[in-house]
Amino acid sequence: MVNEGAGAPRSRRSSHKVAPSSDKDGPERDTEEVPLSSNGKVEVEQIISAKLQLKKKAEHLKADLMRQFDAQVNEFMDSLIEESASLGSSHVSTVFPLSDKEKSKLRNAQPSQGQSKQFVIRRSLLDDLFEVNHIRTIYHMFIALLILFIFSTLVVDFIDEGRLVLEFDLLVYAFGQFPLVVVTWMCMFLSTLVVPYVLLVVWAGIYSSSQHRVLWTVLAGSILLIYQGLGLGFLPTYVVLKNGLPPASCFILILEQVRLMMKSHSFIRENVPRVRSLDRNKSNLVAVPQFTQYIYFLFAPTLIYKDNYPRNPCIRWGYVATKFSQVLGSLFYAYYIFVRLCIPQFRNISMQLFDPRAMVLCVFNSILPGVLVLFLAFFAFLHCWLNAFAEMLRFGDRMFYKDWWNSTSYANYYRTWNVVVHDWLYYYVYRDFLWMTQKRFRAVAMLVVFTVSAVVHEYVLAICFGFFYPVMFCLFMCFGMVFNFVLHDRRKGPIWNVIMWTSLFLGQGVMICLYSQEWYAQRYCPIEEPSLIDLLKPRSWTCYPQTNAAVDSH
Repeated sequence: MVNEGAGAPRSRRSSHKVAPSSDKDGPERDTEEVPLSSNGKVEVEQIISAKLQLKKKAEHLKADLMRQFDAQVNEFMDSLIEESASLGSSHVSTVFPLSDKEKSKLRNAQPSQGQSKQFVIRRSLLDDLFEVNHIRTIYHMFIALLILFIFSTLVVDFIDEGRLVLEFDLLVYAFGQFPLVVVTWMCMFLSTLVVPYVLLVVWAGIYSSSQHRVLWTVLAGSILLIYQGLGLGFLPTYVVLKNGLPPASCFILILEQVRLMMKSHSFIRENVPRVRSLDRNKSNLVAVPQFTQYIYFLFAPTLIYKDNYPRNPCIRWGYVATKFSQVLGSLFYAYYIFVRLCIPQFRNISMQLFDPRAMVLCVFNSILPGVLVLFLAFFAFLHCWLNAFAEMLRFGDRMFYKDWWNSTSYANYYRTWNVVVHDWLYYYVYRDFLWMTQKRFRAVAMLVVFTVSAVVHEYVLAICFGFFYPVMFCLFMCFGMVFNFVLHDRRKGPIWNVIMWTSLFLGQGVMICLYSQEWYAQRYCPIEEPSLIDLLKPRSWTCYPQTNAAVDSH
């Protein structure tokens, strides 16, 4: 009792002594309430630990704020550059009223190349996102799923065969006749390297000195069309069909065929107006670009020709090796998806009579492999493959795609999924169509873009799979066009992003299901001498083999 009574005045006196110092050190007392001991002494260790924790929190907060600030500044600068690049004379005249003479000078001062795509140094979006631990964890989850696919395949093979099967027969089959693919590609590339460039040089020399410019222009254009139709169009397709190349080898040749045709068109399209403009202005500038610039363009990860592109100062060979290893990993990922999720299912369902219940189950069971194949195709090609070549060429503009996964409309999804192809379609199909029609039929121009894209996609699939089954064409032209107008850019909010993903998942399931069924039907029910109707009619609609039929694992 005596100790308690004596301790009370000392506690009050100690509290009065601490109060002035706490008022003097205002910021420190905001951290947390300072604990006091019974004898009035401050616990110094707890104060120091509280300050250290506060310092760590401040450092983390500073890093997060700086990261968010950098991302917002980069996004703002990218949008500012794009808007400034697309700024035309009509925008200027609305802000600053111009006379007719000034408008004429402004139009003459703006060449056609100045209104084309502007390239700036910027990184790919996934490279920035993978620096965030939360996003990188999603990447690790996909790696873990690949490990489980490999482990389950090894276990099942060991149970069935009594040994580990590491033959990868599906990969060997898919990339069969690879030497023929390399030889054919070399012929395609060398012809693209020589014919368009020599044709442009010869035409430019004759155009500047001849009096029969229209005749020579028509002749040069006809030669170019014949070369693209026969040299790049017919011959690679003939090699594929004549030799019966397997799917992966077909995709290599046909996709390269389409890429080289788009590149040669861009090279001619960008340089012909320049030759005519310089000749009209009696300029002494060199109209035809150097041969090294054309070679660089053929390898560069873009379909829009420029004499010069922004370049990075050095090559990070470790980055190149990482990207190519990720491409190889994605290839094995796709192999295990088909081995574990697709082949066992479609090998059996293709031998059954048509059943609506089985079809519905087939579509929904195909959503998972379809979505995984979609992600792998995006990651392996649009991110890893293009970034690897961009790094080796020191190509600065790495915006091969945008944040398509955040799209709330199909219009935005089409613009952001594959920026490389979208730019080509926009500048050489959409804008050129508007130029020819004097900007009077924008809806028709959009329809032409959809038609060209759908036809090319279906052409690639028909040649590579060896049958005509226009599933993608119907999805693209029917549902794709409808969704493009229904899910337009004015649709905002999370619910529209959910609708976009739901329809995208369902479309992937439909394509995997129907194309896989047709693939096996073509092998179960072959026709020795098919007519034109047999080639156009899907075989899976009429093929009902017996259950004891021989099964081809491919």
